[in-house]
Amino acid sequence: MNITELSVKRLTIPIVIFTILALAGLFGYTMLNKELFPSMDIPVNAVMTVYPGAAPSEVENSVTKKVEDAVSAIEGIDKIKSYSFESVSMVLIEYKDGVNADLSLQECERKVNAIKNDLPENSEEPEFMKFDLNMFPIMSIASKSNIPDKEFYDLVDKEIKPRLQQIKGVAQVDIIGGNQREIEVKANVQKLEQYGISLLQIKQTIETANVDFPTGKVKDENNKLIVRLAGKFTNLDQIRNLVIKTTPTGSVVKISDVANVVDGIKKATKNTRINGQPALGLSIQKQPDGNAVNISKEVKEELTKFENEYSAKGLKFIIASDTSDFTKEAVDGVMFDLLFAIILVSVTMLLFLHTFRNLIFIFISIPTSIISTFIFFHLFGFSLNLLTLLALSIVVGAIVDDAIVILENIYRHLEMGKTRWRASLDAAKELGLTVTSITIVLIAVFLPIGLTGGVTGQLLRSFSLVIVISILLSLLVSFTLVPLLTSRFGKLKEFNRAKIFDRFLLSFERLIEKAKDLIISATQWSLKHKIAIIGIATAMLFGSFALVSKGFIQTEFMDTGDQGEFIMAMELDRSSTLEQTNNTCLVIEKKMLEHPEIKHIYTKVGSKGGSISILETPYCAEFIVKMVPKDKRKLSAKLFAKKLQNELNSTFPGPKFKVEEISMMGNTATPIEIYVQGSNFDKVKEYSEVVTKELRSIQGTSDVESSIENGDKEVVVKFDREKLARLGLTIGEIGAQMYMSYEGNRDLKYRDGNNEYDLLIALDEFDRKSKSDVENISFVNRSGQLVKLSQVADICESESPSTLNRYNRMPSVRISGNLIGKTIGTVGEEIKAKLAKTNMPAGVNVIYAGDMERQGESFASLLIALAASIIFMYLIMVALYDSFVYPMVVMLSLPLSIIGALLALALAGKSLSLFSIMGIIMLMGLVAKNAILVVDFANGLQEKGENPVKAVLDATAVRFRPILMTNLALIVGLLPIALAAGAGAEWKSGLGWVLVGGLSSSMILSYIIVPVLYVILDKMVKKSKKSNDLIPTEIVSKGQFEEVKN
Repeated sequence: MNITELSVKRLTIPIVIFTILALAGLFGYTMLNKELFPSMDIPVNAVMTVYPGAAPSEVENSVTKKVEDAVSAIEGIDKIKSYSFESVSMVLIEYKDGVNADLSLQECERKVNAIKNDLPENSEEPEFMKFDLNMFPIMSIASKSNIPDKEFYDLVDKEIKPRLQQIKGVAQVDIIGGNQREIEVKANVQKLEQYGISLLQIKQTIETANVDFPTGKVKDENNKLIVRLAGKFTNLDQIRNLVIKTTPTGSVVKISDVANVVDGIKKATKNTRINGQPALGLSIQKQPDGNAVNISKEVKEELTKFENEYSAKGLKFIIASDTSDFTKEAVDGVMFDLLFAIILVSVTMLLFLHTFRNLIFIFISIPTSIISTFIFFHLFGFSLNLLTLLALSIVVGAIVDDAIVILENIYRHLEMGKTRWRASLDAAKELGLTVTSITIVLIAVFLPIGLTGGVTGQLLRSFSLVIVISILLSLLVSFTLVPLLTSRFGKLKEFNRAKIFDRFLLSFERLIEKAKDLIISATQWSLKHKIAIIGIATAMLFGSFALVSKGFIQTEFMDTGDQGEFIMAMELDRSSTLEQTNNTCLVIEKKMLEHPEIKHIYTKVGSKGGSISILETPYCAEFIVKMVPKDKRKLSAKLFAKKLQNELNSTFPGPKFKVEEISMMGNTATPIEIYVQGSNFDKVKEYSEVVTKELRSIQGTSDVESSIENGDKEVVVKFDREKLARLGLTIGEIGAQMYMSYEGNRDLKYRDGNNEYDLLIALDEFDRKSKSDVENISFVNRSGQLVKLSQVADICESESPSTLNRYNRMPSVRISGNLIGKTIGTVGEEIKAKLAKTNMPAGVNVIYAGDMERQGESFASLLIALAASIIFMYLIMVALYDSFVYPMVVMLSLPLSIIGALLALALAGKSLSLFSIMGIIMLMGLVAKNAILVVDFANGLQEKGENPVKAVLDATAVRFRPILMTNLALIVGLLPIALAAGAGAEWKSGLGWVLVGGLSSSMILSYIIVPVLYVILDKMVKKSKKSNDLIPTEIVSKGQFEEVKN
C-alpha cells in the first residue's frame, strides 16, 4: 500500500499528520526573530592598539609591523590588512572559509600577548575583536535637556545608560559628545620653571595624597573595629593646598602656586546635534542573538518613561536612526508580496480549474506547506528576514505545481469515466515517478546554492533550505491531501451558459484551445525545419549574452537599495579645531534643512569613518540625513545625496563633501576599493598616482581618494644624544614629561559621592599652542638644573601621511571611490582595461578589493553551484529514466530560460547581481519540469507503439495545459516581487524579473524546441541500437566472438 492509497483509505492519518505540522509550525512562527538578513559569521579578527600621541609612521614601525609579524603564523589566514593612524594601529586578519574566528581570536591574543614587551611602554593594552555585524549600532538617539551640561551628562551616564543596558538583547550603549565633568590641574610653565618643579612631581604629590588605605583592625573582648585611613580628596581645596616641596629658605610650594585646579569639562573630541540643536548622542548595539525589532520597541518605551520621569528637567529624546524601521518595512513588504502572490495564484488557478471546489484542493497545499515550514525555521535557527520570506514568496508558485499536475491528471481520468476513488489512485500512480523526479531535480538545483562558501553561502543558505523544505512538504501534500480530497469531493464541471462566470470560463477555455492549436501548428512546422529552429534558438541565446557583453546589462555585487538614509561626510583643512568645524556645521545644517525631502539631520562633529569611528578627527563631521518616505519625494536617496553634494560644494568652497551610502549590513564602506602594493614604497606611491588618475577619468566614478593625498602637519624633535648625556637627561624622561604636558595624564581619579571623575594633569592650554612653546619647554635634570628642549634638540615642522596602509605585510596605498550611474562590475572592467595599457613597475601589484572582490568571489561561487546543479540534475534523471540520452533533451532545453531572463533584466533596467544570478540557477530547476513532463509522456506513448513524431506531438498536446498552468502559477506569483517598490525592493526585483522572464521564454520555446530535440536524440538512439544489432553472445576457445542476430 503506497502513501496515496493509505491517505485515501484512511483519511484520519493525513489529517492528524498535517494538523500536528500546522500547530507546530504556528508555534515555531511565534518564536522567530525579525531581521533584515540572516545572521552571518564573518571570519575576521581585529587587533587595535592605542599608542597615544604617536605619528602614523611611528605607529607603523613600533606597533603595526610587530603585531603583523606575531599574528602571521596563525593557520588559515587569507589576508592581513593594516592601518596606522595617528595614535592608533588597526590590524585586520581575514581568514579562509571554514576557519572558526572565535578560536582564531584566542590564538591571536596568545600571539600578540607574547610580544607585548616589545611594544612601546606608553602604548595601551591591545584590544582584540571579532568582526561582527552587531558592531554597528541599530539605533542612534539624540537627547536634550534644560539642565546644566555636566549635570545632564551625569544623568545620562549614571541613570539612563545603565537602565537601557538592562533591556534584553542590548549589548552596549555608548555616549557620543556631551560635556563630561573633569577635575583639571593646569600647570603654568613659567611658574614651574621658577620653582624648578616638573609635572611628574605634581602627579606624584597628588597620587600619594589621594588614597584610602586599610590599616587593620582593633578589638577588645566585646568589640571589633576596622581601621581605615580615609585619604581621598573630598573637595578641590585639598588638592590646591597640597605641598609639592619645601625650599631651602623653609617656605613651601603648593600646587596652587604652580597650577590652577578647576572643576572643568573634559576636552570634547565629538559633538552631536539634531537639526542644528545641541544634543547628547546615544548609540545602541545589540547582542548577536538579539531581536532588533523587539529591542527598538522596548528602548522607545523606556525613553518615554524617562521623559515622563524627568519632565521637570525638560528631557527629550529624538530617534535619529533606527535600523529596525527599515527591517520592519522590508519584512512587511515581503509578507505582502507573499500574500499577494497567494491571491494571484489562486485567481489564476480558478480560471483553469473552473470551480472554487477545485481551487480549494490546490489552495490547501499553500498554507499547509508554508506553515509547516516554520517548524524547520525554528529547528535550524532561521529568522523571518528578507531572504527566508523571499524564498517563501518565490516558492508559492512551485508549491502548487505538484498539486496542479496531480489534480489535472485526476480530472483527465474522471473524464475517462472512472470513479472519483479510482481516478484519484490511478492518476497519482501514473505520475508518481514524474512528479517525484521534478521535485528531486528542484532539490538538486537548490542544495548546491546552500552549500556555497564564504559570505555568499551564509547569505543564501537559509534561502535555499527554506525552498527545499517547502517543496518536499508540497510533494507530501500532493500525494496525500489532494487525492484524499478529490476521492471524496471531486466533481467534473458542467458549464451553464446562463451563468455569467461560466460564460467567461468557456471563453477562457476557447482562448486556451486556440493557443494550444497555435502551439501544435508551430511544433509541427518546427519538426519539419529542425535545423532552422535550432539555429534560431542558438542565435537568440548568444544574442541574450550580448546584452551583458555590450553593456546593456551591468554587473554588480549587490544593490545598496534606497533605505531613505545616507551620510554626508565633510572635511575641512586638517589644522581646523573642533570649534571651527562645529561653527561651519551650523551653517551647513541650516542650508540642508531647507530641503523638504529631509526629515531630520543628526550631526556628529569630529567623526569620520561611519558609526564605529575610533579616531580623533576634529576637522571632520558626518551629517546623518534621514529622508521622508519614498512616496513623498521624487528622487531616490542616492540621486538626492549626489544632488545635495554638488549643491554644498558650490555653496561652500572651503569644505570637501563626500556621500557615504549606508550598506545593507549597516556600514559605510565605499564600493570602489583598490590597493597598490609593493616592497618599494616610492614605486608604490608613484604608481598609485597613475591608478588614481585613471580611476578619476572613468565616467560614473566620484569622490576618488588616495590614502596618501592628505597629510598631517607635525613638529619633529630630533635629539643631540651627546648633549643629553652631558646635561644628565634621557629621551625616556623627556618623552614622558612631554606627553604629560601636551596630551595630559588621566590616571588619577577624583571621587564625589558614589561617582568618580577623571583628574587631568597637563600644561595650561596657553602654554601648548605653537612650535615655540615646544622649543621653550623646560626639564629638571638630576642636578636640579632647568634645561630647555631647544638646548638638546633640533625642532622642525614637517608633514606626514595621515594614514599608512599595509596589505599582506607590505606597504600599500588604498584608493577608494563612489559610483554614480554605473555599477561596480562595469567600472571594474574599465579600470582593468585602462591599467593594462600602463607601465606597472616591477614588484608592484594592484589588488581589487571591496565590492569588486566580493562580486568576483560570489559570482564564482554561484557559477560553481550552477555547474554542480546541472550535473546533479543530469545524473538524477539518468538514474530515474535509465538512459543517458533522453535526459539530454531536458538539459538542452534549459538555456531557453536564459534568453528571457537576460532580456527581462535589460528591459527592466536591472543589473546582473548576486540575486539575479541566483535566479538564473533557480530557473534551471523550475523550467526542467516542462521538458520532463513532455519527455516522460512521449516515452510512454512510444512504449505503446506510437512513432516518435506522433508521440511527442501527442505529449505536447496532453501536457500543454499542466505546463501552462504551472508556469503561469509561478509567473503571477513572482510578479509582486518583480514589481515591488517598497523597502528592499531593489534587492529582490532583479531576482523577480529574471524568474518571470526566464519562465516566460522557457514556457513558450519549450513547446517548440523540446519536441525537436526529442526527435533528433530519439533518432540517434535508434540508429545506435541498429548498429549494435550484432552482439557477442559466446566466447570460443580460440578467443574469437561468434556473432548472432538478436
